[in-house]
Amino acid sequence: MRVLERRLTRLLAVLLAMTLVATAGDGGSVSGTINVSGSSTVAPVTTRVAEYWEDIEPGVTVNVDGPGTGDGFALFCDGETDISDASRPIKESEAETCAANGIEYIELKVAIDGLAVITHPSNTLECLSFADAYALVGPESQGFRSWSDAQEIATELGSSTEMPDLDLTVTAPGEESGTYDSFVELVIAKIADEREQEHQTRPDYQSSGDDNVILQGIEGARGSFGWVGYAYAVEAGDAVKMMPMSKDPGGECVAPTPETVSDGSYPIARDLYIYVNAATLADSPALEAFIDFYLSDEGIASVPEVGYVALHDDDLEATRSVWSAKETGTRDGG
Repeated sequence: MRVLERRLTRLLAVLLAMTLVATAGDGGSVSGTINVSGSSTVAPVTTRVAEYWEDIEPGVTVNVDGPGTGDGFALFCDGETDISDASRPIKESEAETCAANGIEYIELKVAIDGLAVITHPSNTLECLSFADAYALVGPESQGFRSWSDAQEIATELGSSTEMPDLDLTVTAPGEESGTYDSFVELVIAKIADEREQEHQTRPDYQSSGDDNVILQGIEGARGSFGWVGYAYAVEAGDAVKMMPMSKDPGGECVAPTPETVSDGSYPIARDLYIYVNAATLADSPALEAFIDFYLSDEGIASVPEVGYVALHDDDLEATRSVWSAKETGTRDGG
């Protein structure tokens, strides 16, 4: 009964959006194609919203691809996509490319995500600090083949963690990924500054823009280490171990959960976004109706359905206000 009620509520929400569009436009039903690319982390949210939308409005096809936030912005700023999914705010260089190509955009925050630091379930460590993560995959760890190789750096940084004598196999996002950028910004950057190092990870690991490939790498090696969006780690279940994290050596270890990501006690949390091409929006009733539905109560309910954390009420209201005003530009990036 609850499933039926939810379907009926979604139907009413979409019919209302269609009515508003038809009233403002030529009176016909919405149709067309909406192209979305960008973050593999945000892709499950947009895909779920699109599934509900297309079930009720089959005249609209929503194509969703997830090569990575950076690759998505490259396409978006060239005018090749209507929506760019992003697991971080737009960078200044990307905003400049958009501006040079005459692409104006509307930045919409849609969810909260925790970056899950993951390893093989057999790993006996119960907590890692940012210092430990830096020692394992920071810019000074190139060539480390064992967890114990990171011991000296971790100790220098004040960590009391005893690194195991275990082969170190890193499988993680690459530089095209917003998840990579977020990890560097939140975990690596401060320590790198203190040690006069670049804001980057070690380059010598298996990188992928596909979270499922990363999960396979983590599952397949006893000494594995990597990081993905929280929802992907939850989906993997007992095949991976989500490591509780501490921002400082000796600090409180906090595991990622919807509650700890939402209240900020889990130290590796970030906001998720969609960017809408304002010029395309002006000529596409289908795109406007799709975003109307995306930000409706029923559409935004897709966020927890696929494993991410819902925005706080004031943040969601701010997003809806930006959309209502069709306010272009960035507030969090650039």
